[in-house]
Amino acid sequence: MPHKVAIIPHLDMLTPEAEAIGAVNTIFIRNSPSGKRLLCGTNTDCIGIREAIWRNVDREMVKGMMGKKGDGDWGRAAVYALKTYMECEEVYLVNRDRSEVEQVIKECQSKGFGNGLRFVATVEEAEALEGPKVVVSAIPDFPPKTEEEIRTRRMIATLLGNKEKGAILEMCYHPSPNTAIAAISRKSGWQVIEGPEAMIWQGLEQDKVWLRRRVSALPVEKVKEVIAAKLSKPRL
Repeated sequence: MPHKVAIIPHLDMLTPEAEAIGAVNTIFIRNSPSGKRLLCGTNTDCIGIREAIWRNVDREMVKGMMGKKGDGDWGRAAVYALKTYMECEEVYLVNRDRSEVEQVIKECQSKGFGNGLRFVATVEEAEALEGPKVVVSAIPDFPPKTEEEIRTRRMIATLLGNKEKGAILEMCYHPSPNTAIAAISRKSGWQVIEGPEAMIWQGLEQDKVWLRRRVSALPVEKVKEVIAAKLSKPRL
């Protein structure tokens, strides 16, 4: 960001995913019936989120109520994946800034996948909610300092502390996937799916678009080995 949005006016067409999410992370070329070269934009972040979850949990678990935290491009991609691919009935949104969440909800509603989105505003509200089954966290890994940040962290801990546990996809993986949210999740008994998993699958989806190959024809295991080796190296 902001290039994922700024590029859109310069493209000839968008895929349904990019149109719905309102952000492009992949550009590819196709020819029109007249032979004109078209610059096309798509969004593979939603595929990365979908595959990271589906390949690590029972698909039956992700039906029904689900939770989501974060905002911005990854936030919209997460909502799109949860509502469109996984057919969630309700999605919780937790963020320090109400206006940002309201904007995300407004945009999602205008694109047709905004039903059942709920902004969670207080710890008391989080305590009263039915616990989520799957969480997508897109929150930067910084210690909370402001009153809003501290309240948001408490709401997260409250939702993760529900007696029913599930899986959390922690999208923050830089500089390390061992984030504070991941630590809270593990301590609370949740299955943690680390962010590089989504990064891998969104990248493989890009290769599908660029190379016109099925994922089964791509070096999936080699990609996983390279990423794992990179993550295992100590960071300065």
